[in-house]
Amino acid sequence: MSAHTTFKIGGPARLMIMPKSDGELAQIIKKCNELSIRFMAIGNGSNLLVSDGGINAAVILLGKGFDDVVLLDETTIFAKAGAQLIRVCNFALENGLSGLEFAYGIPGSCGGAAFMNAGAYGGEMKDVLYKCEHIDKNGNMGELSGDELMLSYRHSAYYDNSCIVTGLYLKLEKGDPAEIKAKMTDLIGRRKDKQPLEYPSAGSTFKRPEGYFAGALIEECGLKGASVGGAEVSTKHAGFVINKGNATCQDVLDLCKKVSDTVLKEKGVKLEMEIRVTE
Repeated sequence: MSAHTTFKIGGPARLMIMPKSDGELAQIIKKCNELSIRFMAIGNGSNLLVSDGGINAAVILLGKGFDDVVLLDETTIFAKAGAQLIRVCNFALENGLSGLEFAYGIPGSCGGAAFMNAGAYGGEMKDVLYKCEHIDKNGNMGELSGDELMLSYRHSAYYDNSCIVTGLYLKLEKGDPAEIKAKMTDLIGRRKDKQPLEYPSAGSTFKRPEGYFAGALIEECGLKGASVGGAEVSTKHAGFVINKGNATCQDVLDLCKKVSDTVLKEKGVKLEMEIRVTE
């Protein structure tokens, strides 16, 4: 799994399956249920920390076949769950559509972005996402729209309903391509300046505590550069735990516990992991 996560960490999956269509995905889910095999779907693996022992499940990789991006009307984009978010941002730019600039540089796939209501720089998926297609845990196709999506800070209905997102409908606005491009360029520049993009990571490690910023709390506790094995609190941005070199899952977990315990003791603030940990 180290080859399928941005952390570059994780042992082998029991089985990896790469469906090419919603129909194939539905059949796979039904067969897994029939054979009592646990399954989980992934896209770019950008928010995933996998156990060193691997995943005792069938991992369904939504890649080729789940990466279409199309313009449905003047302001509506439909993107399959496996499409890279950065590609959809560029597609919006090419069509003079504004509203998705905030997502430019987020390293995930569209399915993951919908699943966790990804956001940055004052924007989030809930600002543009109005409907998702999915396949439920029994292999049946369905959809959620509007309030049914239950989009809130780093959360959606898909956290709780065991459905696999297969497609997203995004409503954007007509804009000036030059202005859209300028904003995208500014935001990607800020990312490169402030975030440790040169090292494997899963992005922001902790959710933002209400009224605080996780990175600032961690830095104030003197934890920049703290490490366990190959895992390190980035010296560039304390909100990121990075794989400095050959880090194991346990290295990351132990470092995150050290960070959260220290912040709770010194600041009285409880940090919650944003990264999904699986085995």
